Amino acid sequence: MKHLILPLLLICASYLHSSAQSENPKYDKALADSLGADKYGMKMYYLVILKTGSNQVTDKEKMTELFKGHMDNINKLVKDGKMVIAGPLGKNDKQYRGIFVLNAKTKEEVDVMLQGDAAIKEKVFDVEIFPWYGSAALPKYLEFHEKVEQTKP
Repeated sequence: MKHLILPLLLICASYLHSSAQSENPKYDKALADSLGADKYGMKMYYLVILKTGSNQVTDKEKMTELFKGHMDNINKLVKDGKMVIAGPLGKNDKQYRGIFVLNAKTKEEVDVMLQGDAAIKEKVFDVEIFPWYGSAALPKYLEFHEKVEQTKP
């Protein structure tokens, strides 16, 4: 009898767990597949934290040129469907300056994307890169951003 209790408990726990999960009536398989979503509507991305780099550029023209290259790369990555989120961070004691969330399959792919950024290439920014699991629907917010952006940077 003792030998039957553990398997019976495992079967009951498995049934309760599977019955606790339910199918989403709003699920759109074609959309989920097009975004690379797993069964939870999530996928892997790469989170890039931009930090103050070792190159302290003091020449204003050079800094303007580097930031133009920085913004050009961001815009290129958005156009290519690789940049999901980008933005500066407020002042902090860690010298973190901004973040990117990149739609990439490998860290090597991220490294190539970041080499197109003049401010990173010239060490105005250093980077920390982490795999990050988030909603596969994140890229869809970009479709609405232009509708709320009164002035382009």
